[in-house]
Amino acid sequence: MKTTYRTLSLAFGALALAFSFAPNAAAQCGSYPRTKASHSSWQYQTGQARLLQAAFVPNDSLDDAGIVGFWHVKFVSVGTAGITDGTEIDAGYSLWHSDGTEIMNSGGRSPITGDYCMGVWARVGFNKYKLNHFGAAWDPTGATLVGPGHIQEEVTLAPGGNKFSGTFNIDQYDESGNVVAHLQGTITGTRINVNTPAESIF
Repeated sequence: MKTTYRTLSLAFGALALAFSFAPNAAAQCGSYPRTKASHSSWQYQTGQARLLQAAFVPNDSLDDAGIVGFWHVKFVSVGTAGITDGTEIDAGYSLWHSDGTEIMNSGGRSPITGDYCMGVWARVGFNKYKLNHFGAAWDPTGATLVGPGHIQEEVTLAPGGNKFSGTFNIDQYDESGNVVAHLQGTITGTRINVNTPAESIF
């Protein structure tokens, strides 16, 4: 029995070592973005294999990023003056595209006030993403332009790739560039796929 255990241990150890040297051995799941190296992940010089540190390259190979897809999102106020912490201030549907762009349909705004807005995103770390997002806001009548709304998000994709969470800041400007409202808090996202039932989004 000891011999069998020792044999298995050596076998698994050799297998792990082999995978550590293989340049493309890591599992390539859609929910886990690959890091990229600026050079090969291993080299063979004078008869010896040598490991090199793989450097993360922001926004490289965006189509590998797990954030790409369709999301149901919720914005909850935390630390916003005049709004109780825990208040849901918006919810809607967001599409993160593989080309680094994003679009959101806000469920908390009337269409005549500007319920669609667009952004760009970058991967800034393993499963970490930053979004910079703008939209034109109108008054409740839909007749007068208030000015640009600016949404910034920093989110982290959960293991499994079907949820994310993070923080947001929203600044509403008038057409002269003055901040007329500021909101901040936490954002969560739940992935929508072809089998997602309607009851899951309420």
